[in-house]
Amino acid sequence: MERVKLILKSGKEKSVKRFHPWIFSGAIKTVAGNPADGDIVDVFDNQGNFLASGHYQRGTIAVRILSFSAPSSEINDDFFKKQLSNALSYRKAVGISTSPNLNAFRLVHGEGDNLPGLVIDYYNGVAVMQSHSAGFYRRRHSIARIVADLLGDEVKAVYDKSSSTLRSIAGTEIIDNYLIGHSDPVIVTENGFKFKIDWTTGQKTGFFIDQRDNRKLLGSLSEGKKVLNMFGYTGGFSVYAMQNAAQVHTVDSSATAIDLADENIHLNFGNDHRHQSFKADAFDFLNNIHDKYDLIILDPPAFAKHNNSLDNALQGYKKINIKAMQHIRRGGILFTFSCSQVVSKEEFRKSVFAAAANVGRNVRIMHQLSQPPDHPVSIYHPESEYLKGLVVHVE
Repeated sequence: MERVKLILKSGKEKSVKRFHPWIFSGAIKTVAGNPADGDIVDVFDNQGNFLASGHYQRGTIAVRILSFSAPSSEINDDFFKKQLSNALSYRKAVGISTSPNLNAFRLVHGEGDNLPGLVIDYYNGVAVMQSHSAGFYRRRHSIARIVADLLGDEVKAVYDKSSSTLRSIAGTEIIDNYLIGHSDPVIVTENGFKFKIDWTTGQKTGFFIDQRDNRKLLGSLSEGKKVLNMFGYTGGFSVYAMQNAAQVHTVDSSATAIDLADENIHLNFGNDHRHQSFKADAFDFLNNIHDKYDLIILDPPAFAKHNNSLDNALQGYKKINIKAMQHIRRGGILFTFSCSQVVSKEEFRKSVFAAAANVGRNVRIMHQLSQPPDHPVSIYHPESEYLKGLVVHVE
């Protein structure tokens, strides 16, 4: 069968030649064929020169490029086995997958691992897959087998959790399920701390692995302090703070998240009365803290998922940081984050600057934070650097 060919408009090949892995629908001149969502297609410039091959999908991002050299006929199980093997080798090289203090890490980080549209997190024997493209969802069973082969005895189950990212393909509802084996929730170890991971009910794949290094930094700065962990989810920052803080409060709007945060605190510290959880709206809670806390963490969910909501998101970051800066104790430390991919580091920093200027307190930047090495950023795809953070000192 003849491969589907996409011809780009004149000039639209420039980003592809710079190895950017996305082709937007507006760049396409003609489609020679009738590709279904998830088909692998070949991309050519306006002069008929081959550029790349990738997964096709109707929408803003029309093609996620898998290879800039191999035609679509060569993108098969052997191709994906090589890419997944490279991803695992990289994590061994940086000491992530072989660390005795760590058995939870990201095995595949989409564009950062040359597999745009695929995320795989590993939790102490369970690999949790999440497809952001129809192409990888259609190939999920073969990807699961490759992962099982590569990890061998280190994996007992592979679970697909793509319903929250894709919802449906060609009118068929996506249902999360096990592709290989089965497992109850597991306990993982991260830098000596224990966390219960439930991928079936938790957000994303079950845990925010990307904050690992930032949690460790928090632990080094929380000694003797009264700590407030806003948007606390499963209590990751709270657990690290509890090693030496005078008091830790975890706040989340989800009762399920609060219960899991309490369970994680108990796993590590038993019935320690220094910790307390609150189910509450973040803005309402911050309005009533009145100089109670020495250290505040703001790690909200993505305020913007699309460019058309960027302005509202930046206002949201400004407002939440104003609240924290108004009420944090003199000399306090604020950890503040954005996980919105469409918000750049510069835009986020300007929002925090605007909050500081509005409050009128002297604010110093102590640390500028990002994601850990198992969430690699392709030099050709700056958008994959989605996690931005600042640690600031507020006089």
